[in-house]
Amino acid sequence: MVQENSKSWQFNRQVNLSVLIQLIFLASLIVGSWVNLQRQLDLLQRDVTMLLQCQRNFEQKLETLSAKSISYEYRIRAIEKHISKADVTDETFRP
Repeated sequence: MVQENSKSWQFNRQVNLSVLIQLIFLASLIVGSWVNLQRQLDLLQRDVTMLLQCQRNFEQKLETLSAKSISYEYRIRAIEKHISKADVTDETFRP
């Protein structure tokens, strides 16, 4: 019976120094990766915020240009109507 027990797997409860060093190294890698991810997320959030602000500014400029374009279009139409009326009146008074 003693020989059968010696052949089976046994869990060694001893923790040597190399295992402790490996666990500490693994924990430091995990913490370092987490800190790096947090930093990258902060940078990404800043970039997205700047991108959204630039998009808002661009939309405002585009709306301003659109409004100016519409007003210029109305002015050109009014000038064209005025010119065409002036041409018609000039032609009617010619001998």
